[in-house]
Amino acid sequence: MAKNFLKSKGQTWTEVRIDTDPAAREKMMALTKRTSVPQIFIGDVHVGGYDDLMALHRAGKLEPLLEGASA
Repeated sequence: MAKNFLKSKGQTWTEVRIDTDPAAREKMMALTKRTSVPQIFIGDVHVGGYDDLMALHRAGKLEPLLEGASA
């Protein structure tokens, strides 16, 4: 759902497959303190999961974050 939403916003992303890369999984867990996926980062900002992404969108805070990451 997160990918479809970001695609609808014209965004591109880099997907990190933590199921096939144990080192990437450890890094994600260290950065986010979470084990669920997806964990979404916009630039260096950890957004959280899909629900967190949508909460940012509903609050009007996602678009400025996306614009800042594009700059």
